[in-house]
Amino acid sequence: MDLFELETFLAVARQKTFSGAAQQMHRTQPAVSQTIKKLEDELGEMLFDRSSRGGKLTDAGIMLEDYAQKLLNLRGETQQALVELRQLQRGKLCVAANEFTALYLLQVLDEYRKLQPMIRVAVQRSLASNIPHELLNHNVELGIVSFRPEDARLRSIVVYRDELAFIVHPQHPLARSKTVSIKQLGAEIFVAHNVSSPYRAKVLQAFQRHKTPLNMDVELPTIEAIKRFVAMGNGVALVPATAITREINTGELVHISVRELAFERKLRMVYRKGATFSHAAKAFLQVVQATARKRGGRFLWQPD
Repeated sequence: MDLFELETFLAVARQKTFSGAAQQMHRTQPAVSQTIKKLEDELGEMLFDRSSRGGKLTDAGIMLEDYAQKLLNLRGETQQALVELRQLQRGKLCVAANEFTALYLLQVLDEYRKLQPMIRVAVQRSLASNIPHELLNHNVELGIVSFRPEDARLRSIVVYRDELAFIVHPQHPLARSKTVSIKQLGAEIFVAHNVSSPYRAKVLQAFQRHKTPLNMDVELPTIEAIKRFVAMGNGVALVPATAITREINTGELVHISVRELAFERKLRMVYRKGATFSHAAKAFLQVVQATARKRGGRFLWQPD
């Protein structure tokens, strides 16, 4: 039983004659009769009372008429839904990010929502180390991380360039310095992020290489908490530069360059190799590329 057979059946039921149905469907009457006979054989039931004039339905035909109409309606709804997906009138964008990489996403999502207000957006918060697994398990369509994934089943595009920023309170003794050396930080109390990352490892190695103590007496779970704690006059910190734009502009924090800690961070949009992107994801990647072309600077579009 297929939808074409049901469509033919409904045409006969509505037209009351095989000839009328044939004319409606632009087919020959024998072809319509053959289709109905095939459908009856598949169902094991007679659908029309052949002894009556006017194509009277049997009990089985009356029951099938209702279900056939529902199935054809569902086909129409499905076709319309697919049209809406193509036209971005519906759909869902699923992206995995951590606290830091979500800050980049906010900037491009702002433009995306202006262009595609009908698309639902779900940013799933994940540890950076888990994002490749989320992609490979098809839990999300795109992910954004600050490292190149090692798995050959993944591909990435460099979309943003950031750096580690050394921040202090405005009244801190170093606040008036434009540049300091790592040796000057040996006596400072660092407020650290308690989530391990490749950049945390680089910082530890740099302090060891320069034989300088790194005092991480306070560890907090989020970048936002670290910024606020330092702004209250507690210690110093190393955070992503993109996370402190507002605080630097308002004077709540001071950014000082550290020659030995000039670590660039490149953010990558990651996806499954050979993936067939949804219409929502295609539109999002177009916004990411357009943003890099329009704004330049830290915004990039560099596929692997």
